[in-house]
Amino acid sequence: MSRTHVESEIRSQVHADGSAAALALLGVDPEIGLSSDEAALRRQTYGDNRLDRVKRRSALALLLDQFRSVIVWLLSAAALLSVAVGDHPEAVAIILVLAINTAIGFFTSWKALRSMEALFSLTAATARVRRDGHSVMLPVHEITPGDIVVVEAGDVVPADLRLIQVDTLQCNESALTGESAPVSKTVAPLALDALVADRTNMAFKGTAVTRGDGIGVVATIGSETELGRISTLVQTAEAAAHPLEKRLDRLGRTLVLITIALSTLIGTIGFVRGLALVDMIETAIALAVAAVPEGLPVVATLALARGMLRMARRNTLIERLSAVETLGATTLILTDKTGTLTENRMTVAGFLLDGRDVAAADLLNAQAAVTEPDLRLALEIGVLCNTAEIGQAGAQHGVGDPMEVALLHFAELLGVRPDLDAEDRPEIAKHPYDPEFKMMATLHSAGGDVFTAVKGAPEAVIDASDRVLTTAGIRDLSEVARQDWLQRVEDAAGDGYRLIGLAYKQGGPEDAALYQSLVLVGFVTLLDPLRQDVPAAIAECRGAGVRVVMMTGDHIATAREIAFQAGLGEDGRIVALSETSLEGLKTRGNDAEMRDQLEQVDVFARVAPETKLKLVAHYQDAGHIVAMTGDGVNDAPALKKSDIGIAMGQRGTQVARDAADVILKDDAFSSIVAAMWQGRVIFGNIRRFVIYLMSCNFSEILIVGLAIAAGLPAPLLPLQILFLNIVTDVFPAFALGLGEGDRSVMKRPPRNPKEPIVGMPQWVDIVVFGLAITIATLGAFWIALDRLDMDARDAVSVAFLTLALAQLWHVFNMRDRGERGLVNSITRNPWVYAALAFCMGLLVAAFQIPAVSEALQLTPLGWRPMALAVGASLFPVVVGGVWLRAGRSTTPTD
Repeated sequence: MSRTHVESEIRSQVHADGSAAALALLGVDPEIGLSSDEAALRRQTYGDNRLDRVKRRSALALLLDQFRSVIVWLLSAAALLSVAVGDHPEAVAIILVLAINTAIGFFTSWKALRSMEALFSLTAATARVRRDGHSVMLPVHEITPGDIVVVEAGDVVPADLRLIQVDTLQCNESALTGESAPVSKTVAPLALDALVADRTNMAFKGTAVTRGDGIGVVATIGSETELGRISTLVQTAEAAAHPLEKRLDRLGRTLVLITIALSTLIGTIGFVRGLALVDMIETAIALAVAAVPEGLPVVATLALARGMLRMARRNTLIERLSAVETLGATTLILTDKTGTLTENRMTVAGFLLDGRDVAAADLLNAQAAVTEPDLRLALEIGVLCNTAEIGQAGAQHGVGDPMEVALLHFAELLGVRPDLDAEDRPEIAKHPYDPEFKMMATLHSAGGDVFTAVKGAPEAVIDASDRVLTTAGIRDLSEVARQDWLQRVEDAAGDGYRLIGLAYKQGGPEDAALYQSLVLVGFVTLLDPLRQDVPAAIAECRGAGVRVVMMTGDHIATAREIAFQAGLGEDGRIVALSETSLEGLKTRGNDAEMRDQLEQVDVFARVAPETKLKLVAHYQDAGHIVAMTGDGVNDAPALKKSDIGIAMGQRGTQVARDAADVILKDDAFSSIVAAMWQGRVIFGNIRRFVIYLMSCNFSEILIVGLAIAAGLPAPLLPLQILFLNIVTDVFPAFALGLGEGDRSVMKRPPRNPKEPIVGMPQWVDIVVFGLAITIATLGAFWIALDRLDMDARDAVSVAFLTLALAQLWHVFNMRDRGERGLVNSITRNPWVYAALAFCMGLLVAAFQIPAVSEALQLTPLGWRPMALAVGASLFPVVVGGVWLRAGRSTTPTD
């Protein structure tokens, strides 16, 4: 039977079969899952679990893209005009320049595109799969029909699943049906002709789990899934250009219009002065090409690709290119605590029980079985009310929430087995964590009765309890005792511990109100140490003008202590608000008062997901560019709302990762700071090489325009301008785009995100640098003509060499203000020296290779004109150094 026929049969009938029949059809035991060997065989048969993707752009397509430029059309027009007037050497030279420019653009785009494809492949999602009897995390593309997959709130379904077990499972299927309301899932068989939207026993690839959890068997994968069948609509949609790309394109188009107008004016002036019409037309076209930095889009692509790869090496994956630009403008970071500021390495520190505190170390050192009923029951509740798995006995790692894994490990060390529920109190129902109640519960069969295990936020568990378990039995929980428990929780949280309340109820029907009339057992304290690099990273944010505010679901005292250790707040004073305090603030004050007060807050504790969304909006309304971290499904709206959504790569849900602009592979706050640094460096590099290219091209227009206006011979010929535009512009610009920058950019305030790439300060820099290069070149040209009595062709060679060298040395004017003249980000950039050496070699070839020198009409120079050219070429560097120290213009990287 063919693969296609098998997949068609499975897809058409699996929803109509009962769970047992579906499992039989797919040949799998749900408790064991597929064996590794069987999974490998099925992958050979069915292929990888991937949607059909848009084909990679071919080399031919990239090559054709290089000819979709106004610049190329102008160069082609100049070549055709040269042929028309019989100047074949010039036509050949222009075609050669066109070929060089096209080759540079092609190979740079090819490398950048392949680099980005490799980068995005690092973001491959994973899923929890049962293989060989154990739960493992596998890349989604390795999943095959018959695999047993576990999904929970926050996951994106990795394939089309026939559900065999659900616990209040709901999925958002708007991607398939357009209906935004979550769909509740069942396991019951359905009619064979049920529509896709009515197949409630199926979980479809690409849909998001919004509530509960479930287990399903993979029915179909890849392009055979329901999502795969409609994915061609997505494939044919063209990706929109990112904002930076649009801004560069607008800048290029504006420059084309300006330079065509200037070139036409210069050509008209020359014609009026009696110069040959053909020469002036060619000169005008060459000037138009020379004045526009045609290498700008190519260098921008290279700078973005290299910067993103550097970020990837620092554990930061950029999902959207627009994020690169916004990162450098971030003014406020709303960060989670667990796993971002802390190590997310939970260990059980002890228990708070009635009348006593029990340290974990004492229990482990005793090496004796736990006999106290309240402590024993606390350990059992931690095992029963738990969704994590730790696999074989003694395993060092588990699958699931780190806090739950820690509870399983600790209980096992004390002889309370993680498989307790399967043998002693089999689970009959599960209620995942409910943000409204801030608790979760599991129901178990216990001797014909129902035992409900509950764990959750301390305050919520205390509020839901009316009795307490003591060493002597159960007694009523008085108001005085309730306040005493709350104080003990407050004290422990103030020491930096995370606390989880443990409670239970015995008896009653399964559908009884879960979170009422509980028996409080106690609290487990867990320790999650602060990451060692966090204080330094937060201090660096403060120096960069970026506020850091913590948002966490933890107790306010725990949050305040971690914030103090991390260095938040001013002078060690931490301003913290809880969810209830925040609601009170909203009702008491007007918007202005609330804005002023919230601007002073360092920590928001016990924050609900919807409050995170409101806080993001508040800070944006106050003028902040907000970066926010998140990991849960409920964080997705706030991640989308923020200017930069940052998802956790290790503990984040797939829904959060899909909503984010940036993914942290290591979940570390310091990686956010490194990403901001690189964002500033990348934007600074782009602005730097734009200024470099435009000041060089501006000088070329001035040199020819002023000479013609003054009645002098043309100091540069069209082909010389084209040659310089390729040699002395593009390669140093490449080097500037590849600069890695330094941490000095983190000592400046964030830039305004609305600030253009080339604003008024940068235009002033362009004019000053361009004038300096112009003065040096025209000065050398005039001296060669008037003082050295050189003929026009020799003087043109002096002007050509002066301009070429001046533009090469000009790269050192691209350092930041405040940097030293000899040791700075430019002089430390090895690419700069490689570019200069390569360009110098091309200049030597231009003078020494007869065919090239003849085409460019260059003549050999003696030592006096050579010294003149070299000396004059240093003038722009001197002027630039003075300007950078004393000028009022903004630094290129600000």
